[in-house]
Amino acid sequence: MNPVVVFVLLGLAVGASLMGGVALLCCCVRRRTNSINKRMNAKRLICEAAGNSSVPFYAYREIEKATNGFSDKQRLGIGAYGAVYSGKLQNVDWVAIKRFRFRDPASIDQVMNEIKLLSSVSHPNLVRLLGCCIEEGEPILVYEFMPNGTLLQHLQRERGEGLPWTVRLTIADETAKAIAYLHSVNPPIFHRDIKSSNILLDYNYRSKVADFGLSRLGMTESSHISTAPQGTPGYLDPQYHQYFHLSDKSDVYSFGVVLVEIITALKVVDFSRQHSEVNLAALASDRIGKGCIDEIIDPYLDPHKDAWTMSSIHNVAELAFRCLAFHGDMRPSMSEVAEELEHIRLSAWVPSMSPSTSSYSSSDNESEKCLSTKMGSQRLVVKQREEDHSSPVSVQEYWLSGESSPSANSLLGNASQRE
Repeated sequence: MNPVVVFVLLGLAVGASLMGGVALLCCCVRRRTNSINKRMNAKRLICEAAGNSSVPFYAYREIEKATNGFSDKQRLGIGAYGAVYSGKLQNVDWVAIKRFRFRDPASIDQVMNEIKLLSSVSHPNLVRLLGCCIEEGEPILVYEFMPNGTLLQHLQRERGEGLPWTVRLTIADETAKAIAYLHSVNPPIFHRDIKSSNILLDYNYRSKVADFGLSRLGMTESSHISTAPQGTPGYLDPQYHQYFHLSDKSDVYSFGVVLVEIITALKVVDFSRQHSEVNLAALASDRIGKGCIDEIIDPYLDPHKDAWTMSSIHNVAELAFRCLAFHGDMRPSMSEVAEELEHIRLSAWVPSMSPSTSSYSSSDNESEKCLSTKMGSQRLVVKQREEDHSSPVSVQEYWLSGESSPSANSLLGNASQRE
């Protein structure tokens, strides 16, 4: 081949290689620039979402190290938008690290929503947001660690052998106060996903409401806002589902389902039950309406061991029944629910001389039959003690938990063992 031709071809090849290299370099620089711009935009959005409060930023390497590279051994649970891991950051106690799905636009909205709402409220029974990370294109949120898992895990015996009634009642009371607080701020906040798996328990089994990804701000000039129904099957307000009207009463309905869970420890949706009883809200409404709540009370509670336990369970069941009313206008407000639960928690049984008085009665023959079980002939009423605001069974009693069973769905670590 002619040396000149060879030289020309070689020159063209070298030129093409150089042009390709330059193009590749430009592409890499552009991608890096876009990545930096996206991180800067995400930081700006997070700062805007946080408002005047300061949300600490954690380096991705620090998060990765704390979770041992997001090890499966430290994964506490998987949700609709990502996974939760336990981790120990430098100079910080154990934390819960929520890693959202990679580059999922919906997850970005979830992150911004949680930061915006959690940075604007403060209540002892709301989970605290400790910081965030937006590097590597993966939004990550850091929360305070809840060592005793979720209410659902205890009710379903995934952790321990069961919660005493006084502990359950206190959890219900604290949760109601947290939701009532959300409804009282201006503008009000509608959680939209109240359920037992979103009620976390700290070292002392104090309730902490979590997961604000679906929460929305209400409108002060209107009783509801219109939005596509979102939530968890079994907890979703039927009126909201039918008419797309979200209001504070939607959270009341969901909390009513939680109250029924606390009483029965049954699954919210269970296809192993009869067709008409698959939905726990429907099952409970039927039994409570007939005065036969005793048929579905969690056997662990042994409600007939003392009169106060039996009375308070029935009173909470009545409250749950009102929360589960189809029409939102018929449901109590969360502030009313919280007030009534507080009254029940601090109530005490005293004998009544009037045979016609009962805290839970019905003229229906079937109801009378159900209510007469182990009641005896003596009638009892609930009366608030003026001198002693405590129940016969102390609400602050020290709970001895059993060995926690391992669970892949565990959200927040193993309960500490107490001797």
